[in-house]
Amino acid sequence: MKKSVKFKALYWDIAADLIFPPDFDEGKKYPAIISAHPIGSCKEQTSGNVYGKALAEAGFIVLAFDASFQGASGGEPRFIEDPTIRVEDFRFVCDYLVTLPFVDENRIGVLGICGGGGYSISAAKSERRIKAVVSITGVNFGRLCREGFAGYDPVATLEAIALQRTAEARGAQLRVDGLLPPSVEEGKKAGITDIDVLEATDYYKTTRGAQTHGATSALFSHRATAVDWDAFINAETLLTQPLLVVIGDKPGGFGAYRDGQEIYGRAASRKKEILVVEGYSHYDLYDKPEPVKAALIKVIPFFKENL
Repeated sequence: MKKSVKFKALYWDIAADLIFPPDFDEGKKYPAIISAHPIGSCKEQTSGNVYGKALAEAGFIVLAFDASFQGASGGEPRFIEDPTIRVEDFRFVCDYLVTLPFVDENRIGVLGICGGGGYSISAAKSERRIKAVVSITGVNFGRLCREGFAGYDPVATLEAIALQRTAEARGAQLRVDGLLPPSVEEGKKAGITDIDVLEATDYYKTTRGAQTHGATSALFSHRATAVDWDAFINAETLLTQPLLVVIGDKPGGFGAYRDGQEIYGRAASRKKEILVVEGYSHYDLYDKPEPVKAALIKVIPFFKENL
C-alpha cells in the first residue's frame, strides 16, 4: 500500500510517498526509513520503487521523498541542486514522520542512493532523530562538483557560475544543464567512455528508469554552494550512528567506490560495515536484480538490528 503525501518545508511543500508494510495496522508503531533519491532523480525511481518497496515488504514504514525544487516537490526556480537545502529536507521529513501515530520516533533510519547517500550521511551527523544510516553507492556531491563536474578547475567553475548568476539577475534565461547525453549512442559518439556516465544514460534515458520528474538536470547558477560543500566533514566526530556502506567494485567517474571507502574509514560509528558487491557497478545497484538482492541481504538485517 502506498499513499502520496505533502508536508511543509520552508515556503513550499515536499512531495513524498508513504509505503506501508503488508498487513499494516495503524494501531501499531513501526520503525520508519527515509529513502533519498540520487542527484537529478525522483521518488518513483530507485529510492521508492526498488529500495523503498523492498524495505516496506520487510516490515518498515518507508517515506520516499522528492527533494525541494525537484520532482513533485515545490520550490522555485526548478532544478536547484543545493546540498544545504537537500540536507535540510531530511529535517522536514523527520518533522513529518514524528507526527504520525504509527511511526516509532525512536526508530527512524535513512537510506540514500548516489547523491542521496552522501546527503543522508551529511544529514545524520546533525539530525539525531536519525538512528541508523545506509548509503547505497553514495557519492559526495561536493567532491564531484570540485572535480569531474568542474573539469578539475573549481575556481574557474565558480567564476562561470558568478557570471551566469549576474546575467540571470539582469533578466537572462536560466541555464539548466542536462547532466547526461541524450542517449548512450550519442555519448559514445561524443567520445564518452566513463562507465558511470554511460550507465546513467542507460538508466535515466530509457524505459529502464525514465520518469517525468527524473530529469537529471541542474540549474547552473545555483551550484556554487555545492562546489564549497563536503558531505563528510566532521564525520570523525559527529557520525556516530550505525552505518552500512554498499558499493560495487567497478569504479566509475562519479566516485562512489572511493567515497564509500573514505566514509567507512572516517565515520566515528562504533558499529559500521562496508559491503563491496563484486562484479557490479554504480548503476547496477539502482535496479539490477542480483546486485540489489545482494545489497538487501545486508540492508534489511542491518535496519532490523539497529532500529
